[in-house]
Amino acid sequence: MEIFVPKEAPAGESRVPILPETIVKLVKRGATITVETGIGASLGLKDEAYEKAGAALSGDRAGNLASADLVLRLNKPSPDEVRTMKKGAIHASMLDPFFEPELVDTFADAGVSCIAMEMIPRTTLAQKMDVLSSQANLAGYVAVLKGADLLDIAMPMMMTPAGTLKPARVFIIGVGVAGLQAIATAKRLGARVEAFDTRPVVEEQVHSLGAKFVKIDLGEMGQTKDGYALELTDEQKVLQQEAMAKVVAQSDIVITTAQLFGRKAPRIVSEEMVKSMRPGAVIVDLAAETGGNVAGSIPGQTVDVNGVKILGADNMPGEVPTHASQMYSANLAHLVEHFWDDEAKTMHLNLEDEIMDGCLIVHDGELRNAMLKKARENQ
Repeated sequence: MEIFVPKEAPAGESRVPILPETIVKLVKRGATITVETGIGASLGLKDEAYEKAGAALSGDRAGNLASADLVLRLNKPSPDEVRTMKKGAIHASMLDPFFEPELVDTFADAGVSCIAMEMIPRTTLAQKMDVLSSQANLAGYVAVLKGADLLDIAMPMMMTPAGTLKPARVFIIGVGVAGLQAIATAKRLGARVEAFDTRPVVEEQVHSLGAKFVKIDLGEMGQTKDGYALELTDEQKVLQQEAMAKVVAQSDIVITTAQLFGRKAPRIVSEEMVKSMRPGAVIVDLAAETGGNVAGSIPGQTVDVNGVKILGADNMPGEVPTHASQMYSANLAHLVEHFWDDEAKTMHLNLEDEIMDGCLIVHDGELRNAMLKKARENQ
Protein backbone atom coordinates (compact mmCIF):
# COMPACT_ATOMS: atom_id res chain seq x y z
CA MET A 1 0.00 0.00 0.00
CA GLU A 2 1.32 3.41 -1.04
CA ILE A 3 0.61 6.03 1.64
CA PHE A 4 0.91 9.76 0.93
CA VAL A 5 0.82 12.52 3.55
CA PRO A 6 0.57 16.02 2.04
CA LYS A 7 1.59 19.28 3.67
CA GLU A 8 -1.29 21.16 5.29
CA ALA A 9 -2.52 23.95 3.03
CA PRO A 10 -4.91 26.16 5.08
CA ALA A 11 -3.48 29.58 5.94
CA GLY A 12 -2.48 29.82 9.58
CA GLU A 13 -2.41 26.06 10.18
CA SER A 14 0.59 25.36 12.40
CA ARG A 15 -0.10 21.68 13.03
CA VAL A 16 1.25 18.85 10.89
CA PRO A 17 -0.59 15.57 10.25
CA ILE A 18 2.27 13.15 10.89
CA LEU A 19 5.55 13.21 12.80
CA PRO A 20 8.75 11.24 12.14
CA GLU A 21 8.19 8.97 15.15
CA THR A 22 4.88 7.88 13.64
CA ILE A 23 6.57 7.21 10.30
CA VAL A 24 8.98 4.86 12.08
CA LYS A 25 6.12 2.84 13.58
CA LEU A 26 4.23 2.46 10.30
CA VAL A 27 7.33 1.65 8.23
CA LYS A 28 8.15 -1.13 10.68
CA ARG A 29 4.73 -2.61 9.88
CA GLY A 30 5.62 -2.66 6.19
CA ALA A 31 4.02 0.59 5.02
CA THR A 32 5.49 2.56 2.13
CA ILE A 33 5.14 6.25 2.97
CA THR A 34 5.76 9.39 0.95
CA VAL A 35 5.47 12.84 2.53
CA GLU A 36 5.33 16.18 0.78
CA THR A 37 8.50 18.26 0.93
CA GLY A 38 8.36 20.77 3.79
CA ILE A 39 5.62 18.89 5.65
CA GLY A 40 7.11 19.64 9.07
CA ALA A 41 8.29 23.20 8.41
CA SER A 42 5.71 24.84 10.72
CA LEU A 43 7.21 22.89 13.64
CA GLY A 44 10.81 23.41 12.56
CA LEU A 45 11.09 19.76 11.49
CA LYS A 46 13.51 19.27 8.59
CA ASP A 47 12.80 16.97 5.67
CA GLU A 48 15.86 14.95 6.68
CA ALA A 49 14.08 13.87 9.87
CA TYR A 50 11.31 12.30 7.80
CA GLU A 51 13.80 10.64 5.46
CA LYS A 52 15.68 9.22 8.43
CA ALA A 53 12.40 7.85 9.79
CA GLY A 54 11.87 5.92 6.55
CA ALA A 55 9.65 8.16 4.43
CA ALA A 56 10.29 9.23 0.84
CA LEU A 57 10.11 12.94 0.03
CA SER A 58 8.24 14.39 -2.93
CA GLY A 59 7.38 17.82 -4.26
CA ASP A 60 4.79 16.41 -6.66
CA ARG A 61 1.65 16.90 -4.57
CA ALA A 62 -0.82 16.33 -7.41
CA GLY A 63 1.03 13.28 -8.69
CA ASN A 64 1.20 11.65 -5.30
CA LEU A 65 -2.46 12.33 -4.57
CA ALA A 66 -3.30 10.64 -7.88
CA SER A 67 -1.22 7.53 -7.23
CA ALA A 68 -1.66 6.97 -3.48
CA ASP A 69 -3.71 4.09 -2.11
CA LEU A 70 -4.13 5.86 1.24
CA VAL A 71 -3.96 9.61 1.89
CA LEU A 72 -3.56 10.77 5.50
CA ARG A 73 -4.28 14.40 6.30
CA LEU A 74 -5.24 16.71 9.15
CA ASN A 75 -7.69 19.09 7.47
CA LYS A 76 -10.27 18.44 4.77
CA PRO A 77 -9.12 18.53 1.13
CA SER A 78 -10.62 20.64 -1.62
CA PRO A 79 -13.11 18.91 -3.95
CA ASP A 80 -10.61 19.44 -6.79
CA GLU A 81 -7.94 17.44 -4.92
CA VAL A 82 -10.42 14.64 -4.25
CA ARG A 83 -11.13 14.44 -7.97
CA THR A 84 -7.44 13.83 -8.68
CA MET A 85 -7.39 10.72 -6.46
CA LYS A 86 -7.74 7.32 -8.04
CA LYS A 87 -10.86 5.25 -7.71
CA GLY A 88 -10.66 2.82 -4.80
CA ALA A 89 -8.22 4.94 -2.80
CA ILE A 90 -8.81 5.74 0.87
CA HIS A 91 -8.68 9.19 2.42
CA ALA A 92 -8.54 9.89 6.18
CA SER A 93 -8.72 13.33 7.82
CA MET A 94 -11.07 15.60 9.70
CA LEU A 95 -13.82 16.37 7.20
CA ASP A 96 -16.63 18.26 8.99
CA PRO A 97 -19.02 16.02 7.01
CA PHE A 98 -22.31 17.37 8.36
CA PHE A 99 -21.49 20.83 7.02
CA GLU A 100 -19.60 19.80 3.86
CA PRO A 101 -22.16 17.89 1.76
CA GLU A 102 -20.50 18.89 -1.52
CA LEU A 103 -17.18 17.47 -0.38
CA VAL A 104 -18.79 14.23 0.81
CA ASP A 105 -20.59 13.87 -2.53
CA THR A 106 -17.33 14.51 -4.36
CA PHE A 107 -15.74 11.54 -2.57
CA ALA A 108 -18.68 9.37 -3.61
CA ASP A 109 -18.55 10.55 -7.23
CA ALA A 110 -14.78 9.93 -7.37
CA GLY A 111 -15.14 6.44 -5.92
CA VAL A 112 -12.78 7.34 -3.06
CA SER A 113 -13.49 5.87 0.36
CA CYS A 114 -13.24 8.50 3.09
CA ILE A 115 -12.75 8.24 6.82
CA ALA A 116 -13.88 11.22 8.91
CA MET A 117 -11.56 11.20 11.92
CA GLU A 118 -14.07 13.14 14.02
CA MET A 119 -16.62 10.34 13.48
CA ILE A 120 -14.56 7.70 15.27
CA PRO A 121 -16.84 6.24 17.99
CA ARG A 122 -16.02 7.34 21.52
CA THR A 123 -15.53 3.83 22.87
CA THR A 124 -12.84 2.39 25.10
CA LEU A 125 -11.23 0.51 22.21
CA ALA A 126 -11.15 3.62 20.01
CA GLN A 127 -9.75 6.02 22.63
CA LYS A 128 -6.28 6.01 21.07
CA MET A 129 -7.78 7.14 17.75
CA ASP A 130 -10.18 9.72 19.22
CA VAL A 131 -9.18 12.95 17.46
CA LEU A 132 -12.00 15.02 18.96
CA SER A 133 -10.86 14.22 22.48
CA SER A 134 -7.15 14.73 21.83
CA GLN A 135 -7.64 18.13 20.18
CA ALA A 136 -10.42 19.28 22.54
CA ASN A 137 -8.17 18.56 25.51
CA LEU A 138 -5.67 21.09 24.23
CA ALA A 139 -8.39 23.54 23.23
CA GLY A 140 -9.66 23.63 26.81
CA TYR A 141 -6.16 24.29 28.10
CA VAL A 142 -5.48 27.09 25.61
CA ALA A 143 -8.89 28.70 26.23
CA VAL A 144 -7.98 29.38 29.85
CA LEU A 145 -4.56 30.79 28.97
CA LYS A 146 -6.09 33.05 26.30
CA GLY A 147 -8.75 34.20 28.73
CA ALA A 148 -6.22 34.92 31.45
CA ASP A 149 -4.09 36.88 28.99
CA LEU A 150 -7.03 39.13 28.08
CA LEU A 151 -8.25 39.53 31.66
CA ASP A 152 -7.50 42.73 33.57
CA ILE A 153 -6.86 41.00 36.92
CA ALA A 154 -4.62 38.22 38.20
CA MET A 155 -6.00 34.70 38.40
CA PRO A 156 -4.95 33.52 41.90
CA MET A 157 -5.70 34.97 45.29
CA MET A 158 -2.73 36.97 46.55
CA MET A 159 -1.94 37.99 50.12
CA THR A 160 0.13 41.18 49.90
CA PRO A 161 1.18 43.94 52.35
CA ALA A 162 -1.15 46.24 50.41
CA GLY A 163 -4.12 43.93 50.90
CA THR A 164 -5.67 40.70 49.69
CA LEU A 165 -6.47 40.20 46.03
CA LYS A 166 -9.46 37.94 45.44
CA PRO A 167 -9.08 35.07 42.96
CA ALA A 168 -10.61 35.45 39.52
CA ARG A 169 -13.97 33.75 39.08
CA VAL A 170 -14.09 31.39 36.10
CA PHE A 171 -17.30 29.82 34.82
CA ILE A 172 -17.04 26.83 32.45
CA ILE A 173 -20.17 25.98 30.46
CA GLY A 174 -20.04 22.46 29.06
CA VAL A 175 -18.08 19.77 30.87
CA GLY A 176 -16.85 17.53 28.08
CA VAL A 177 -13.18 16.90 27.37
CA ALA A 178 -12.45 20.59 26.69
CA GLY A 179 -14.44 21.73 29.70
CA LEU A 180 -12.73 19.35 32.09
CA GLN A 181 -9.30 20.46 30.91
CA ALA A 182 -10.37 24.10 31.22
CA ILE A 183 -11.47 23.47 34.80
CA ALA A 184 -8.18 21.77 35.67
CA THR A 185 -6.11 24.53 34.06
CA ALA A 186 -8.06 27.36 35.72
CA LYS A 187 -7.68 25.64 39.09
CA ARG A 188 -3.93 25.30 38.58
CA LEU A 189 -3.78 29.05 37.96
CA GLY A 190 -5.52 29.64 41.27
CA ALA A 191 -8.95 30.74 40.06
CA ARG A 192 -12.27 30.09 41.75
CA VAL A 193 -13.99 27.79 39.27
CA GLU A 194 -17.62 26.94 38.69
CA ALA A 195 -18.97 24.71 35.95
CA PHE A 196 -22.27 23.68 34.43
CA ASP A 197 -23.41 20.92 32.09
CA THR A 198 -26.83 19.66 31.12
CA ARG A 199 -25.69 16.15 32.05
CA PRO A 200 -25.91 15.72 35.84
CA VAL A 201 -23.65 12.66 35.54
CA VAL A 202 -20.57 14.94 35.21
CA GLU A 203 -21.08 16.61 38.61
CA GLU A 204 -18.73 14.14 40.32
CA GLN A 205 -16.00 14.85 37.74
CA VAL A 206 -16.32 18.59 38.35
CA HIS A 207 -15.99 18.12 42.10
CA SER A 208 -12.98 15.83 41.64
CA LEU A 209 -11.13 18.72 39.98
CA GLY A 210 -11.90 21.06 42.87
CA ALA A 211 -14.58 23.11 41.14
CA LYS A 212 -18.18 23.85 42.10
CA PHE A 213 -20.95 22.34 39.98
CA VAL A 214 -23.76 24.79 39.25
CA LYS A 215 -27.02 22.89 39.60
CA ILE A 216 -29.89 23.92 37.34
CA ASP A 217 -33.07 21.85 37.36
CA LEU A 218 -33.90 21.30 33.70
CA GLY A 219 -36.07 18.26 34.22
CA GLU A 220 -35.19 14.94 32.62
CA MET A 221 -31.82 15.05 30.87
CA GLY A 222 -29.39 12.55 29.42
CA GLN A 223 -26.67 11.93 26.89
CA THR A 224 -26.05 9.98 23.71
CA LYS A 225 -24.31 6.61 23.66
CA ASP A 226 -21.09 8.47 22.75
CA GLY A 227 -21.36 10.79 25.75
CA TYR A 228 -22.68 13.89 23.97
CA ALA A 229 -25.36 16.04 25.59
CA LEU A 230 -28.84 15.75 24.14
CA GLU A 231 -30.32 18.91 22.61
CA LEU A 232 -32.47 20.93 25.01
CA THR A 233 -36.11 21.75 24.41
CA ASP A 234 -37.05 25.43 24.00
CA GLU A 235 -38.45 25.46 27.55
CA GLN A 236 -35.25 23.95 28.95
CA LYS A 237 -33.15 26.52 27.10
CA VAL A 238 -35.09 29.35 28.76
CA LEU A 239 -34.66 27.78 32.21
CA GLN A 240 -30.95 27.28 31.60
CA GLN A 241 -30.34 30.88 30.51
CA GLU A 242 -32.30 32.34 33.41
CA ALA A 243 -30.38 30.27 35.96
CA MET A 244 -26.97 30.88 34.37
CA ALA A 245 -27.44 34.63 34.04
CA LYS A 246 -26.54 35.29 37.68
CA VAL A 247 -23.37 33.17 37.52
CA VAL A 248 -22.27 34.79 34.26
CA ALA A 249 -22.81 38.29 35.69
CA GLN A 250 -20.43 37.69 38.57
CA SER A 251 -17.75 35.86 36.55
CA ASP A 252 -14.46 37.33 35.36
CA ILE A 253 -13.97 34.67 32.69
CA VAL A 254 -16.67 32.61 31.01
CA ILE A 255 -15.59 29.71 28.77
CA THR A 256 -18.24 28.02 26.65
CA THR A 257 -17.60 24.58 25.15
CA ALA A 258 -21.10 23.32 24.35
CA GLN A 259 -21.46 21.62 20.97
CA LEU A 260 -24.04 19.32 19.42
CA PHE A 261 -22.55 16.62 17.24
CA GLY A 262 -23.51 17.20 13.64
CA ARG A 263 -25.48 20.39 14.39
CA LYS A 264 -24.83 24.07 14.93
CA ALA A 265 -23.67 24.92 18.43
CA PRO A 266 -26.46 26.06 20.79
CA ARG A 267 -26.68 29.76 21.68
CA ILE A 268 -26.17 29.89 25.45
CA VAL A 269 -24.86 33.33 26.39
CA SER A 270 -27.21 36.07 25.20
CA GLU A 271 -26.49 39.75 24.52
CA GLU A 272 -28.13 40.61 27.84
CA MET A 273 -25.87 38.19 29.70
CA VAL A 274 -22.80 39.69 28.02
CA LYS A 275 -23.89 43.20 29.02
CA SER A 276 -24.40 42.06 32.62
CA MET A 277 -20.66 41.29 33.00
CA ARG A 278 -18.29 43.92 34.32
CA PRO A 279 -16.02 45.85 31.94
CA GLY A 280 -12.72 43.99 31.73
CA ALA A 281 -14.31 40.55 31.92
CA VAL A 282 -13.63 37.95 29.21
CA ILE A 283 -15.64 35.32 27.36
CA VAL A 284 -13.97 32.57 25.34
CA ASP A 285 -16.32 30.82 22.91
CA LEU A 286 -14.82 27.46 21.97
CA ALA A 287 -17.82 26.72 19.76
CA ALA A 288 -17.40 29.85 17.60
CA GLU A 289 -16.40 27.82 14.54
CA THR A 290 -19.62 25.78 14.63
CA GLY A 291 -22.12 28.59 15.10
CA GLY A 292 -21.10 29.95 18.50
CA ASN A 293 -22.43 29.65 22.05
CA VAL A 294 -22.11 33.39 22.61
CA ALA A 295 -24.03 36.23 20.98
CA GLY A 296 -21.59 38.37 19.00
CA SER A 297 -18.67 35.94 18.89
CA ILE A 298 -16.70 35.76 15.62
CA PRO A 299 -14.25 32.92 14.86
CA GLY A 300 -10.67 34.12 15.08
CA GLN A 301 -11.55 37.57 16.41
CA THR A 302 -11.77 39.32 19.78
CA VAL A 303 -14.85 41.54 19.95
CA ASP A 304 -15.35 44.25 22.59
CA VAL A 305 -18.92 44.65 23.88
CA ASN A 306 -19.21 47.39 26.49
CA GLY A 307 -15.75 46.54 27.77
CA VAL A 308 -16.33 42.77 27.80
CA LYS A 309 -13.95 40.95 25.47
CA ILE A 310 -15.42 38.02 23.51
CA LEU A 311 -12.81 35.74 21.97
CA GLY A 312 -14.12 33.49 19.22
CA ALA A 313 -12.05 30.32 19.04
CA ASP A 314 -10.27 29.51 15.80
CA ASN A 315 -8.07 26.40 15.84
CA MET A 316 -7.18 26.60 19.53
CA PRO A 317 -5.15 23.36 19.39
CA GLY A 318 -2.97 25.07 16.79
CA GLU A 319 -1.76 27.43 19.53
CA VAL A 320 0.23 24.49 20.94
CA PRO A 321 1.09 22.89 17.58
CA THR A 322 3.83 20.51 18.69
CA HIS A 323 1.63 18.69 21.18
CA ALA A 324 -1.43 18.94 18.93
CA SER A 325 0.52 17.39 16.07
CA GLN A 326 1.95 14.73 18.36
CA MET A 327 -1.52 13.68 19.46
CA TYR A 328 -3.10 13.78 15.99
CA SER A 329 -0.19 11.87 14.48
CA ALA A 330 -0.62 9.20 17.15
CA ASN A 331 -4.38 9.08 16.48
CA LEU A 332 -3.70 8.40 12.79
CA ALA A 333 -1.11 5.75 13.58
CA HIS A 334 -3.44 3.88 15.91
CA LEU A 335 -6.20 3.94 13.28
CA VAL A 336 -3.94 2.55 10.55
CA GLU A 337 -2.38 -0.07 12.83
CA HIS A 338 -5.75 -1.24 14.12
CA PHE A 339 -6.80 -2.13 10.56
CA TRP A 340 -3.38 -3.09 9.20
CA ASP A 341 -2.87 -6.48 7.61
CA ASP A 342 0.78 -7.38 8.28
CA GLU A 343 0.80 -10.16 5.72
CA ALA A 344 -0.69 -8.14 2.86
CA LYS A 345 1.04 -4.91 4.00
CA THR A 346 -2.17 -2.93 3.58
CA MET A 347 -4.93 -1.24 5.57
CA HIS A 348 -8.08 -3.36 5.47
CA LEU A 349 -11.46 -1.61 5.59
CA ASN A 350 -13.25 -4.07 7.83
CA LEU A 351 -16.86 -2.93 7.45
CA GLU A 352 -17.96 -5.23 10.27
CA ASP A 353 -15.74 -3.45 12.78
CA GLU A 354 -17.60 -1.00 15.04
CA ILE A 355 -14.91 1.67 14.70
CA MET A 356 -14.75 1.47 10.92
CA ASP A 357 -18.52 1.36 10.68
CA GLY A 358 -18.68 4.68 12.51
CA CYS A 359 -15.98 6.65 10.73
CA LEU A 360 -16.05 5.30 7.15
CA ILE A 361 -18.67 7.66 5.73
CA VAL A 362 -18.25 6.97 1.99
CA HIS A 363 -17.36 3.62 0.40
CA ASP A 364 -17.87 2.13 -3.06
CA GLY A 365 -19.35 5.40 -4.28
CA GLU A 366 -22.08 5.46 -1.64
CA LEU A 367 -22.79 7.50 1.48
CA ARG A 368 -22.96 4.81 4.13
CA ASN A 369 -23.09 6.64 7.50
CA ALA A 370 -26.55 6.47 9.08
CA MET A 371 -26.19 9.73 11.02
CA LEU A 372 -25.26 11.66 7.89
CA LYS A 373 -28.11 10.10 5.91
CA LYS A 374 -30.59 11.08 8.61
CA ALA A 375 -29.20 14.62 8.79
CA ARG A 376 -29.71 15.02 5.03
CA GLU A 377 -33.25 13.71 5.22
CA ASN A 378 -34.06 16.29 7.90
CA GLN A 379 -32.65 19.22 5.96
